[in-house]
Amino acid sequence: MAENSILVTGGAGYIGSHVVRMLTDAGRPVVVLDNLSTGFRDAVLGAELVEGDTGDPELVSRLLDEHRVDTILHFAAHTIVPESVEKPLKYYGNNTCSTRSLLECASRAGVKHFIFSSTAAVYGIPEGESCTEDSPLAPINPYGTSKLMSEMMLRDLGKATDMRHVILRYFNVAGSDPEGRIGQSTEKATLLIKVAAEVAVGKREQLYVFGTDYPTPDGTGVRDYIHVDDLADAHIKALDYLQRGGESVTLNCGYGHGYSVREVIDAVNRVNGTPIKVKEEARRAGDPPALIARATRIREVLGWEPRHDDLDFIVKTSLDWERKLAKREPTP
Repeated sequence: MAENSILVTGGAGYIGSHVVRMLTDAGRPVVVLDNLSTGFRDAVLGAELVEGDTGDPELVSRLLDEHRVDTILHFAAHTIVPESVEKPLKYYGNNTCSTRSLLECASRAGVKHFIFSSTAAVYGIPEGESCTEDSPLAPINPYGTSKLMSEMMLRDLGKATDMRHVILRYFNVAGSDPEGRIGQSTEKATLLIKVAAEVAVGKREQLYVFGTDYPTPDGTGVRDYIHVDDLADAHIKALDYLQRGGESVTLNCGYGHGYSVREVIDAVNRVNGTPIKVKEEARRAGDPPALIARATRIREVLGWEPRHDDLDFIVKTSLDWERKLAKREPTP
C-alpha cells in the first residue's frame, strides 16, 4: 500500500517552499496546494504542485482522498500587516475562513496531524520585551487576529476529535536556502532584512528606519530574527513529534535573543562591503520596542537546535538570493 502523503498548503511561498524542500530531500511524499498569488511555481522542488485555493472544499477533499493524506502543514495565508489594516476582510476571508474550510475537510477525511503556521503577531505589544507561549494574546492588527482565530479553531477541533496539532508562532523569519536553490521572492516585501538586501543590490533606493527613540540600547526596534532553514527544520521536528504520538502543543519559533535595526544595517553593510542608503523616519503606530521569543519550550518538546543563529550568515544568504534574483526576471 502506498505511503500516506503530506499536504502542504502555500508550499510555493517563502517558508512553505523551504519546508517542502526538506521533506522531499528526506524522501517523504508531498503534494503542494498553492494558488500562486504570492508563491512561485519554480520554488516547489521535488513535489507535485496543484494550483488552487485552500478554501476550495471540493478540491481539498479530492486531494486528501487521492493522496491518502494523513498530515497537513498549513502555510497558505496573506501576511502583510499594513495591508491587513487596510483590507481586513481579505485577511479574515483568506486566513481565517479558508482555514476553517480546510479544517472541516481534514476532519472529514480523518487527517491525524496538523501543523499550523502562526505568528508572534498574536501577542500584540507585549508588556516586556520577550514572550512565552503563555503570554497574553492581544493582537493589534487583523493579520494577527486572523491567525489567532485559526489557532482557536484548531484547538477546539482537537478537543472534539483525535486530530493532534502543533502550532508554531514565528518571530522574524529571514534568510534563504544556503545552497541558493530557493529564497524569498515575495513582491513588495516589508521584512527588514529582505528590504535591506534589496537596497544593497539596487532594487530599492533606500531603507527607511521607523523610530530611533525607542527605549532600547541604540533607540531602534529590537527583533528576534530566525533563519528560514532553522524554521523549516522546526516543522520537520514537529512532524516527527506528532508521528511519534506527541500531544498537541503551541511553540514559539525564535532564537531567544534580538538584534536592533541598526545592528541589522551594520551587518548588511559589513557583508555587502558597501554601506546602504538609510533614511530615518518617525515611529510607526503599533510597533513594539522589542519582540523576542522565549524559545526554551521548542527545544525541550521537539529537541530542536538552531544551526544558523548568526546574523551575518542570515544576511549573507539573503544578499546571495537578491543577487541571484537581480540577474533574472522572477518567474511566477
